[in-house]
Amino acid sequence: MAVQQQKKSKQKIRQRKAANRYRGFQTNICAQCGDIALPHRACPSCGYYKGKKVEL
Repeated sequence: MAVQQQKKSKQKIRQRKAANRYRGFQTNICAQCGDIALPHRACPSCGYYKGKKVEL
């Protein structure tokens, strides 16, 4: 039977479990054009962010 030789630190355990929590890129729908855009970034198709036109 396998017996643990060294105690695993909390950091090592959490690093291993973090890979299972990854859900990929989260996307939002642009309020102006309805296209898919990343959060906290200007929409690549229309150039709006929080209801204002920004320079791309």
